Amino acid sequence: MKSLLLIVFSLFSFSVLGQTKPYLSLADAERVYESAAAKAKAEGWNVVIAILDDGGHPILLKKMDGVQIGSVEVALAKAKSAVFFKRPTKVFEDAMKAEGGSRIATLPNAVGVEGGLPIFKDGVIIGSIGVSGVTSAQDGIIALAGVEGF
Repeated sequence: MKSLLLIVFSLFSFSVLGQTKPYLSLADAERVYESAAAKAKAEGWNVVIAILDDGGHPILLKKMDGVQIGSVEVALAKAKSAVFFKRPTKVFEDAMKAEGGSRIATLPNAVGVEGGLPIFKDGVIIGSIGVSGVTSAQDGIIALAGVEGF
């Protein structure tokens, strides 16, 4: 039994430690956040910024002073939508404005409000950013600054 556990652990360690797929580290997420926050502060916009990994799990979330608490869930939802669908949430916002676009609202985890962007590295999605607190266009500007800082 002991040798079986050792083999299983060895296989698990090899697959995790031998990971070659790019991923979003905490240091990367902090760099994305700092770039986004710098843009928000420069414009005088207080927001919530959420950074998720490629599975839609939070790596970093910060709420600036004075932001409504509802923006916490909205920032997370925008980031989740961007990572799950591998596209900016602005795509869904634009689609909802088109004829027949209301069906977008029926898609699970699709958020039709600008401010969520996927983060890619070497052509592979590694996470996302979601911003909420000001207008959707302003949220999008902040999110873009974060991605560009990466």
